[in-house]
Amino acid sequence: MTQDFTTPVTADQAHLETMRSLNTIGTISYVLHLAVAVSAIIPGGQFGPVLLIVALILDMLNRERAVGSWHASHFRWRIRTVLIAAALYLITFPLWLLLLVPGWMAWTAISIWFFYRIVTGFMSMNKGQEIGTDV
Repeated sequence: MTQDFTTPVTADQAHLETMRSLNTIGTISYVLHLAVAVSAIIPGGQFGPVLLIVALILDMLNRERAVGSWHASHFRWRIRTVLIAAALYLITFPLWLLLLVPGWMAWTAISIWFFYRIVTGFMSMNKGQEIGTDV
C-alpha cells in the first residue's frame, strides 16, 4: 500500500493498519507454534526448540502493540502456553530418568495439550475473537 504523504492518515486508518500488522504477526507466531506442536507429537522435529524461541521472542516484542485490542489476549495466550509447557516439561523430566514409558507418556500428554491450545487460539484469532484468559 503506497502512502500519499499529502493526505493525513486518519485514526481509523492507523488502527486498521495496526490490526492488520498484529494479525500478520499473530498468524506467523501461531504457525511457528503449530510447527513446534506437530514436531512434539510426531518424533523427529529437531527444529522445534528454535522455532519456539523465535515465536516467543516475536510475541514478547510485539505484545505491547496489542494492548487494548482483542489481539492482546492472543499474545498472552501464546506466551502463557509456552511458559506453562516449559514448566511442565521441566517438572516431568525426572520421569525419563526413572523409566522411558512414564516420561514418554507425560511428554506426550503435554504435547497434546500444547497442540490443543495452539489450534484453539489460532481458530479463535482467525474468527477475530478474543481467546479465554484461563490456563
